[in-house]
Amino acid sequence: MEYEINYDTQAIIPLSNDSSEVIENNEKYIIDSSVMKIMEHSCEYFGSSFSGRKEGTKKLLGISHKSPIIVEESRKIIFFPTTSPENSDCIWINLEKIDKYYRVNSKKSEILFKNGNVLELNISYGSLSNQILRSTRLKFILDERTEKKGIF
Repeated sequence: MEYEINYDTQAIIPLSNDSSEVIENNEKYIIDSSVMKIMEHSCEYFGSSFSGRKEGTKKLLGISHKSPIIVEESRKIIFFPTTSPENSDCIWINLEKIDKYYRVNSKKSEILFKNGNVLELNISYGSLSNQILRSTRLKFILDERTEKKGIF
């Protein structure tokens, strides 16, 4: 099954090298694709490539590693990785779905999504905060540019 990231997608979690759990607002799916294949397919579905989206982030923010990605710009679907995307345990999170986030301990954090779902991550609070900040900056630039052109 090919899966396209959509507005309801909250997180994509690796289960193995070729399967992932996708969490949407009120559903969970097991997909027979790696997290990176889902990200790549979704970027292509919305008219670009993952590498093109990554290069766009680099040009806009100057970030070249652990880059947030604009999967689809008109609905402002922006995902960020919890680690390097090359790591087999990298989880991708939808910025727009986060309500709050917390420190669990020095190596773990927790995200509370807007619908009440909770996801515990093996990432420090500082790293998670940094990824959210980068993603928010990317969203701000996207908002600023689309509003100037009168798109929205």
